[in-house]
Amino acid sequence: MRDILRLAAVCGAALAPMEALAQSDAEKALAGAWEVSNAEHDKTCPLTFKAETAPGGLKLEFDRAACGANFPPLKEANAWSLFGDNAVRILGAKGKVLYEFTEVEGGTYESLRPGQPLTFLQSAAALGPPPATAEQMTGDWSVVRGASDPICTLTLAMTATAAGKDEYALKVQPGCDAAVVGFGPVSWHMENGELVLKSGRGPTWRFEENDGTWERVPEGTDPIMLVRP
Repeated sequence: MRDILRLAAVCGAALAPMEALAQSDAEKALAGAWEVSNAEHDKTCPLTFKAETAPGGLKLEFDRAACGANFPPLKEANAWSLFGDNAVRILGAKGKVLYEFTEVEGGTYESLRPGQPLTFLQSAAALGPPPATAEQMTGDWSVVRGASDPICTLTLAMTATAAGKDEYALKVQPGCDAAVVGFGPVSWHMENGELVLKSGRGPTWRFEENDGTWERVPEGTDPIMLVRP
C-alpha cells in the first residue's frame, strides 16, 4: 500500500509541471492584439495580451482612460487569464472577474455577465484588416454600373464641409451618367468602415469594400460600384 501511495505521489509530481506547461502554452497562443467591443461595434477598446506574468494573472496592456470610458469595468483591469479550455477572463484586484469571454467561433468570444451588456472580444486575426481611413479614400473614383464601362468620375477631397469636421467635399466630374447627376452627391464621410456619399437633398448612397472594390449596399437590381481609375 505504501508503494502504491508513493508511486501516486511521484506520478502526481511529474504530471503537475506538464499540466502547467500545457496551460502556459495555451495562454501563449492567445498572446497578441485583441479588441473589446459592444454589440453595435461603435465602442471599441484595443488591448494586448502579454505572456508575461502579472499580479493575479498575465500582463494586460491598454489605454485605461479611453477604454474605461466605453467599458467601465476595464477601469479596474490589471490582468488576464485563460479559464478552462475556451474562456478568457479579464481580472481586477484580488482576482476579481470583470469579464469572462467564452469562445463562440474561431477568434471571437462574448461575455454576458449580470448587470453588463453583451460584450465581445476578438483577436486581430478575426477582425481582419483595419477599415479604410478618410485619407486613404481621397482622390478620383470611377463609378461603374454592373459590368459596364465607368459612367462617372467622382473626386473625394479632404475639405471639410459646413456639416462638420468629418464630412468632406465631393466633386462630380463632367460627363457623368444621369443616374449619378440625378442623385447629386455633394459630400462624403466614413462610417463604421463604410463609405457614405450624401446628396444635396439629404439621401445617401452607402458602399462597403470587397477586395478593393466598393460596392453599393444594399445591392438591389442595379448594382453600382466604385473603383480606382
